[in-house]
Amino acid sequence: MKQDTILVIDLGGIENSVIARMVRGMGVYSEIVAHDITIEEMKAYSGLKGIIYAGGPNRMVDGVKVCPEDAVLHCSYPSLAIGCEDMPGINITSTDESAIRHFVFDKCGCEATWSMEIFVQDKIKELQQQIGNEKVLLALSGGVDSSVVAALLIKAIGSNLTCIHVNHGLLRKGEPEEVVRVFGKEMGANLIYIDAVDRFLKKLEGVSDPEQKRKIIGNEFIRVFEEEAVKLEGIRFLAQGTIYPDIVESGTKTAKAIKAHHNVGGLPEDMNFDLVEPVKYLYKDEVRKCGTALGLPDSMVYRQPFPGPGLGVRCLGAITRERLEAVRASDAILREEFRMAGLEGCVWQYFTAVPDFKSVGVRDHARSFEYPVIIRAVNTIDAMTAEIETPDWALLKKITSRIINEVPGVNRVVYDLTPKPTGTIEWE
Repeated sequence: MKQDTILVIDLGGIENSVIARMVRGMGVYSEIVAHDITIEEMKAYSGLKGIIYAGGPNRMVDGVKVCPEDAVLHCSYPSLAIGCEDMPGINITSTDESAIRHFVFDKCGCEATWSMEIFVQDKIKELQQQIGNEKVLLALSGGVDSSVVAALLIKAIGSNLTCIHVNHGLLRKGEPEEVVRVFGKEMGANLIYIDAVDRFLKKLEGVSDPEQKRKIIGNEFIRVFEEEAVKLEGIRFLAQGTIYPDIVESGTKTAKAIKAHHNVGGLPEDMNFDLVEPVKYLYKDEVRKCGTALGLPDSMVYRQPFPGPGLGVRCLGAITRERLEAVRASDAILREEFRMAGLEGCVWQYFTAVPDFKSVGVRDHARSFEYPVIIRAVNTIDAMTAEIETPDWALLKKITSRIINEVPGVNRVVYDLTPKPTGTIEWE
């Protein structure tokens, strides 16, 4: 179905996602594009009805003020400039919803027909056209993003999809077993299970830089898939659960990268697959809505978000098996206690992290020198900003008691009170 579209042209704005999400919330599809989009690229959007120029503090790149090409700047589409005092046409200074609504519907004549059900229908047709009769590999972690991608691909290409679950040793307690049970047995997917724990931990040995860790994990994932593709024969595509915040945070032409995502900036240049990324323009909450529209159970759609590199970015610094197990065990305690307290599904994300330093403590009337555990719990809609959760004090004391008594090598528990920004949701 042809959809009315509003393009948000990034001229250094820091509220690009806010604008795009606001338009989508009105029932009209919106997408963020770079400042140097050409008029030909712009016209390729068949349902394009208008453009919004989003200016801001990142408008200077390498000492030059970014600006659209003349053909784009003087195109015939209705335009709205936000924070661009030097642009032609309507100009507002902030993301005023009423002004944007007036522009979208009254000036551009858009119809509020975009919905997740329409997205699913269109995406299935698009995947069928892109893939044809070729075969696809999917990295199936069991998280929300990869599960939704799996459901989309099963509807689009059926048995031509092969799901690969790699146990890299960086998963949460019990997750490899759960993935095999749910997808391999209950959903009947073509599932290959690979135990690569020793392989990944050896590659990561002594690596402390978080960006390097992400890239190593991303590279090793691709290598595993390439090896499996040789065994399976005829695999052309690699499917990924890349979502919009992954792309935005990995850097745009007018903004420096916040952090590399293993499925955006960590892919090797000599990769032998073509990529299939069906949800890469959806925000996290939209991915969940997509899962619901596909008929996935709530237990899968609303499960805890989990980063692609897994516990590798929660075992802070150089990964050791001792601290990795401390993260895994403390995370299991946190999730169990939140579930028993009725917070499961009410708090967007909660997890533990263990840094690569120790602190002095007292255990059994003697000096101890052990690791601290960091607890983080946040609420968010789209993962672009986040506020901290404030659990009951008695609950935190109970969790602390369990962690320091049940997790070997830990003598201290701290709670992270930092919102995003200035912190990111993950520590690395």
